[in-house]
Amino acid sequence: MSAGKLTTHVLDTALGKPAGGVKITLYRVSGEGHAKLSETVTNADGRTDAPMLAGAALTVGEYELVFCAGDYLRASDQAGDGVLFLDEIPIRFGVPDADAHYHVPLLISPFAYSTYRGS
Repeated sequence: MSAGKLTTHVLDTALGKPAGGVKITLYRVSGEGHAKLSETVTNADGRTDAPMLAGAALTVGEYELVFCAGDYLRASDQAGDGVLFLDEIPIRFGVPDADAHYHVPLLISPFAYSTYRGS
């Protein structure tokens, strides 16, 4: 059985705090398209209450996390009612070792985002 897991969290760099209430959807990516695996919302600490994937569910391959940043930015009064510069933010990444821990955080503001492989 695989000991690997996939986790994430979201930080609001404009307000300098965790981004609670961000909807996140995880997809498995293949030549045939995307298969939805899970969906969650970040808690008050900007984290998910459980890993997005863990154990045997995490396999070698390509994945995509889609963060609904626009909804969060509107709810936190950082965006108007019009078209947003950032709305849904997809992060596609590979998992070459199903026994490893992959932490894929998102740092957001109304006009920028960044990510990295954390620990």
